[in-house]
Amino acid sequence: MKQVVQNYKSGELALLDVPVPGCKPNGVLVRSAYSLISTGTELMKVSEAGMSMLGKARSRPDQVAKVMQSVATNGMSATYRKVINQLDSYTPLGYSLCGVVEQVGAGIDDVAVGDLVACAGNEHALHAELNWVPKNLYTPVPDGLAPRHAAFGTVGSIALQGVRRGEPQLGDVALVIGLGLIGQLVVQLLAASGVRVIGVDPDPVRCELAARLGAAACGDPGSAAVESSVAELTDGHGVDQVYLAAGGGSNQPVELAARLSRDRGRVVDIGKCRLDLPWNAYYEKELDVRFSRSYGPGRYDPEYELEGRDYPIGYVRWTERRNLACFLDLLARGRVDTDPLISHIADFDDAVKTYQRLKDGELKAVAVLFRYPDAAEHPIEAEAPAVAVPTVRRSGGASTPTTRSVTSPVRLAFVGAGNYATSMLLPHLAQRDGVELSTVVTTTALSAVNAKRKFGFAEATTELDAVLEDPSVDAVFVVTRHNSHAELTRRALLAGKAVFVEKPLALTEDELAGVLAAVEESGNDRLQVGFNRRFAPLLRQARKRFGTRSGPANVRYLVNAGRLQHGSWYLQQGSQGSRFAGEGGHFIDTVSWLLGADPTSVYAVATPGNEDLQIVLRYPGGSTATLSYVTTGSPGFPKETLDLIADGKVLRLDDFVRASVHGRKRWSSPRLSNARDKGQRAELDAFLEAVRTGGPMPVPLESLVATTAATLAVQTGLVSGAPVTLTRTR
Repeated sequence: MKQVVQNYKSGELALLDVPVPGCKPNGVLVRSAYSLISTGTELMKVSEAGMSMLGKARSRPDQVAKVMQSVATNGMSATYRKVINQLDSYTPLGYSLCGVVEQVGAGIDDVAVGDLVACAGNEHALHAELNWVPKNLYTPVPDGLAPRHAAFGTVGSIALQGVRRGEPQLGDVALVIGLGLIGQLVVQLLAASGVRVIGVDPDPVRCELAARLGAAACGDPGSAAVESSVAELTDGHGVDQVYLAAGGGSNQPVELAARLSRDRGRVVDIGKCRLDLPWNAYYEKELDVRFSRSYGPGRYDPEYELEGRDYPIGYVRWTERRNLACFLDLLARGRVDTDPLISHIADFDDAVKTYQRLKDGELKAVAVLFRYPDAAEHPIEAEAPAVAVPTVRRSGGASTPTTRSVTSPVRLAFVGAGNYATSMLLPHLAQRDGVELSTVVTTTALSAVNAKRKFGFAEATTELDAVLEDPSVDAVFVVTRHNSHAELTRRALLAGKAVFVEKPLALTEDELAGVLAAVEESGNDRLQVGFNRRFAPLLRQARKRFGTRSGPANVRYLVNAGRLQHGSWYLQQGSQGSRFAGEGGHFIDTVSWLLGADPTSVYAVATPGNEDLQIVLRYPGGSTATLSYVTTGSPGFPKETLDLIADGKVLRLDDFVRASVHGRKRWSSPRLSNARDKGQRAELDAFLEAVRTGGPMPVPLESLVATTAATLAVQTGLVSGAPVTLTRTR
């Protein structure tokens, strides 16, 4: 097998053929898929190896002290031979990788051959095609997490342990000095913990990256902007913690830490920073200086690392291995994003050239990955992730839809009376013939009373059960926040009500399965999701003008979504899902309706921070759709523009204001003079007609399920970095 090695005496870097390591007990043999170059630690070693003997001595005074002690004990001649022998030997590089278990040693029962694992350790997770890794230095990779992202596990654990040492709390303000690889991860981990972060680095590109990944402010260490940001965010008190993630020989980081810390703040050294502490400054504020030792408890303990003896969780909550697993979980759940940190992926065969380019400054990078020869054929990487499109079953005790007489009104209940309900739905229903607004349910009493007063509801309450148990209520509208949609829909279906639920129907596959379980149990499939655009009169007219399609189509859909106002609950991704998860179903449903089919696969990529998404949908018959969902565009540009191209014709929709069809004959609609009609009224008409007559719901339930699954697949694709297959379950 091949392995990257370095001769510390000559500075030579080489890709050597070496024997395959044996698979010893209490460990596994791992074939590398991706390994990560630490552009801090490893490049420091590479640079030191190229120095003269005097330069090496100056850069490592700790090793010089050991040499002098050896001289005093063993004599000059013996010490010289020992030092030269060590310097003139090949040493390995690397300590963070992801790979596939090739062989399992005795005593291992938590992984099997073929499993994907992340590995740590500068003796066990080397830049080599195969590594033997002891039990406490690997952990299984969560489903759906791409190997190239899992390769960040070790450096992520270093950042995570540093954050743990700082003991941040919700609402704290922290300063991260040094925005290299570790610093960028520390910024994201702190932001995910509810901490406001200020980043410091002389490189404006790294400052910009940290700002995109969650830092509240960033700047050069000598700039007044950093100090003013600290003063503004802390009311002049200073930051609660400082994380030193910088290297080099300057003492500026520790001096800046003292100046910007609050009284009795904490200073955590994560990197290899010069620490000539200014005594007066640290004493007067009684600063708590802490060190973060690598990946966490267990590091440098041979009984833990080599013999696999774990520390009891009741005494040591976060060990090396548990930190590694925790960081991978954060990656898999999208709390940390490593994609923007990957500056370059090099083939392993080009390892020596890659190191040289980094050393010479030709390749400027935050993180560089080696891709191994087998990575392309790696079974887990090659196998596209999948999201299930559940089959709709109606095998329960089927309920017969009620047919209303012409004179009998359809009685509606609303669960939720927020902005969308009161501006886009209720104005079309209030004072409408054949409709009675029965009850409005909200979590706060006053909002229910306001809705009752404005729109004429007969009752206002905060008790949902009363509505579900009322036999006179024909249909329930679920217009609440996203995380409650699936559960409220499930309960209403089980109560035998027709349900109109605003998008999204569900935020997870489990939630979607729960809704369909309620359909199967009750036999009640009277469900409509608020995908209103397929009902827009202008778009329906354009589709009719386009005519029947015979060949595959290409659809381009640009959604200029724009920025959200600060404080919008749409930004609460932890509880409400991503912004696209909440809104994206609109656009996928529109495309599927235009093409008359459901998507078969989804491929999604994003700019750093997932601000702008580019999504490719594949459909049966070779049709494709490209959906651009962007938040960084001009607010003056139209929100939605769509083109459908097929059979020598083009359908164009300009933001529901004008539509046109170009073919042998050209048709163009007049420009609408009033507000855009995106189909809400027509959608409600169709739903009410179905409830009144007992006829089919406006959109088949199978289509609603397929659109929801495709929307969920976008997040899966962003995490995995691969196309996601939409598989039909049976």
